[in-house]
Parts: sequence; structure tokens; C-alpha cells
Amino acid sequence: MKILKKSQERTEEDRRELSRLVQDIIDNVRANKDEALKEYGRKFDACEREQIRVSKDEIEEAYAQLSEEEIADLKAAASNIRAFAKAQRETVKPLENFSPMPGIFLGHRIIPVNSCCCYVPGGNYPLYSTALMLIIPAKVAGVKRVAACSPVMKGKGKINPKTLVAMDIAGVDEIYAVGGAQAIAAFSYGTEEIAPVDMIVGPGNRFVTEAKRQCYGQVGIDFVAGPSEVLVIADGSGTPAVVAADLLAQSEHDVNAKGMLVTTDETFGKAVIEAVEAELQVLETAEIARKSWKTYGEVVVVDDIQEAVDLVNDYAPEHLELNLKNPEEVIEGFVNYGSMFIGENTAEVFGDYASGTNHTLPTLKAARYTGGVWVGTFLKTCTQQSMTAEASKKLAPLVSRLADGEGLMGHKAAADIRK
Repeated sequence: MKILKKSQERTEEDRRELSRLVQDIIDNVRANKDEALKEYGRKFDACEREQIRVSKDEIEEAYAQLSEEEIADLKAAASNIRAFAKAQRETVKPLENFSPMPGIFLGHRIIPVNSCCCYVPGGNYPLYSTALMLIIPAKVAGVKRVAACSPVMKGKGKINPKTLVAMDIAGVDEIYAVGGAQAIAAFSYGTEEIAPVDMIVGPGNRFVTEAKRQCYGQVGIDFVAGPSEVLVIADGSGTPAVVAADLLAQSEHDVNAKGMLVTTDETFGKAVIEAVEAELQVLETAEIARKSWKTYGEVVVVDDIQEAVDLVNDYAPEHLELNLKNPEEVIEGFVNYGSMFIGENTAEVFGDYASGTNHTLPTLKAARYTGGVWVGTFLKTCTQQSMTAEASKKLAPLVSRLADGEGLMGHKAAADIRK
């Protein structure tokens, strides 16, 4: 393996101060509820609004600020996301009357969580696409109460109008103008205006991420997400400028994002580096993208595709692009990734917005143990069983012996009474 461009190593951030700050915010929200939320709104966003919940009038006002094309684009993207979520939902089925032995009947039900909050970041950009990616699968899953929240535009006291329209098109039930760690605390523990939920999903900054970590248990979460990542595998058969564009598409997210190329062709790797530098000369978001690429961008040359596969499975990237002539030959070898994009025609940004798969994905090696947000994120598989009197009597001695072996005599007695 040869490294053409090395990235800076991510160091374990000293989380002690961050943890303390977030704990203080959570404690304040728990104690002072809506007043704490309004205090943070004034402090961080110059927001003076009194009502945290977004009204129907605000939503209608947001629609009036968008063009017909913008609204149509959001609806088209939503249609693809909804169609795929519905197809996924059909694969998750109940199980009835499985019998491991005569007279015992086992099964499971698929039950949606009762309520959730979809956190839509504001940050550097209004990520209205995330509203579609979170709310739509929750609604398709059958969640009865789907709330959403997002930070307001600084000094304006309102959520970005395109984000509001996206939330409405997605089918949200409630919208709240609040963000940050304080929003996570509010939906975890409740305030006067905000009833607590069973689950919180969605990405956010390090304060949001830490708040999700601290509130987990009180509320369910999707996962703890970090900076965005893309890893491209290329054999040199593709176009350097295309790969460069995909790397920078991730790099522009923020200065901590990571774009990585793994290639079997050193000449191609060098050409991609040149193409990245060329695009940075004209890219409007070059200030962020350049810092990200300089710090965390990486280009690695490997001896063969199998070495590339092994590297990917160890790294477990959020987005995996296969810029290969014959990608079908190696697809089955990849087991650790958030979402895969096969062939040069399949841009990762298509998945970010409109092709239909979800863009809320695991980062920082979390793909080793979880996939991204999908309709199943909002579903519980709950088991059940029943048995005949004959089966109960037949099973009781086995359970009695097992309970006796563990020293749990109450368990043994509950089995023995059914002999």
C-alpha cells in the first residue's frame, strides 16, 4: 500500500468540557422547560419568538416564499424516498404460529414506536433534504406522532422556509423552532409546549450528538453520528474529475468531513488529486472544502482490489462508491458500509437528495454494527407465545431443571406448578 495523500489522524476529542456543558443544558431544560428553551434561543440565535411550535400560518408563509419548481422538486424527491420506504416496509413481516415442538406456538408482531422527533440541522446549510429522509420513513412505518424540530435562522426567529415546506410535504404532525442540545433535552424529558417522544433521530453538531448520547435510555436514538465520510474505490477505468467532484461534495459539508480515494492505479490517483485542486479553484464552497480536503482528504494506492475490500471493511465508511469497470465481481465482499453507490453513473449526491435511499447513515466506523436510518428504525419486533396444556406439562421439567441449575427457585416453582 502506498499513500499519495495522507490525512491527519482524528484524535479523541477531550469530551469532558463538552459533556459538562451539555449536561448543564439538559439540567436547565429539565428544570425550567420552555423558559430555558427561549433563553437559549435568545442567546444562540437572537430569537425572540414566544411560541416554540410552528403555526399553520408560518407553514403557509413558507410555501409562499418558494417557487413552483422548488416545491415540485421537493415533492419529486419525497415521492422516490416514500416509494423505497414502502418497499422496505413490505419486507418486514409479522411471524405467526411457528412451532418448535408440538403444542408450542411462537411469533412476533411488528409494532411502530408511538412517537418520534426528527432533528433537522440548520448549521452551515439548511438541510431540508434531511427532513424528507427522517419524516417519510417514520410516517411509512406508522408512527402515530411524528414531530420535527430545526434551529431558526439567526436573527429571524423562523426556520428556513424550504425546510418547513419539506417537513410539511413529508407529512410531519408537529414542528418546533428549536435546535441544539436543548432541543434533544426537550424532546427527551418534555416541556410545557413539547411533549416527550419515544425516539429521536437525525444528525447534528457535536452538542446535539453529545446530548443524544446523554439522553439515550430516557429516549431511543438512531445512532451517534460524526462528520460525513465518503470512500471511493477506483481501478482507473473511470474519470478523475468525476471522482474529484464526489470527494469534494463530501468535503464541503464541514471542515471535519472526510473524502478518501483507494485505487489500484497510481496514475489515476495522482490525476484525481490534480482534479481536486482544479475544482477547488472554482468551487463556491471552496473555503470549507479546501480545509476539509487538506486536513482529512486521503489517497491510497493498493496492490489489488482485494486489498481495497479489506481496507473498506476495516474503515467501515458512511458512503462507499465503487468506481470500477466490473463492480459486481466484488460487491459481496463488502460488509461494513452505510450505503453503497455502484458504478460511475451512481453519484453519492443522488442518494443525498432524490434517488430514494436514506442519507442518514452511520459514521466513524459505526457501520460495523448498524445500517442507516430506514423504515425499520421506527419498528419494534415484539415476540409472543402460547402453548397447549400438554406442551406446558412436557416443557415444564426441562425448565425446572434449568432454573434449579441457576439457583432461581422461584423460576423452578413456576415451572413445577404446571407439571
